[in-house]
Amino acid sequence: MTSPAEPTPPDPTRPQYRNEGIRTLLAMFDHGDPEERLLLGQILQDLQQSAFGVFLFVAILPAFIPIPGLGGAVSGPLVVLIGAQMLCGMRRPWLPGFIRNRGPKRGTMHRFLERIDRPLRRLDRLLKPRMPGLLVPLPAHAFSGLLLILIGVLLSLPIPLTNYLFGFQLLLFALALLERDGVLMLLNWIGAVAAVLFFGVSSGQLVGYTVDLFQRWFG
Repeated sequence: MTSPAEPTPPDPTRPQYRNEGIRTLLAMFDHGDPEERLLLGQILQDLQQSAFGVFLFVAILPAFIPIPGLGGAVSGPLVVLIGAQMLCGMRRPWLPGFIRNRGPKRGTMHRFLERIDRPLRRLDRLLKPRMPGLLVPLPAHAFSGLLLILIGVLLSLPIPLTNYLFGFQLLLFALALLERDGVLMLLNWIGAVAAVLFFGVSSGQLVGYTVDLFQRWFG
């Protein structure tokens, strides 16, 4: 009778996925083969409080691809999935298999991070854990999820010249979740409500599209 295989010890030279905010985000994609595909399940498995923030950060990457319609079609539903789980009170993301076993190449993430490296490092000096009442309690967590659903739906809609705008707004949500910064989250709430009122109500598509989306998923 063979004994069960012992788990492979972690590579001490490889950055581990830990809850350390922006610094870990910058480090985790910088080590290894640029052609290696980073599976979302692997990226998120060891994260705790920052798991939703990292998931959101990865999910919005397609929104910055300059191909009309493609970014929103990919990023929008992922953002809605994240928001729905937060709205339901989940503290860690749940990934269906077809998402868990997919992810970006390390080189793609590295190039994206290179483009935003300077502002990210500046934000790293400004952001810090504060005002946990806007992040930790279930009502605040759920309200952030509701706003992510609405922004995700707006990102999915064919509204001209809005991919970068919504992508940047969602990036700030991701950073607030990563750094546990309630001040930034409050600013995100204000910006998201303004975006929903301006783009959603004025376009007249937000309510109908949201209802149709939930009917397809849960009907």
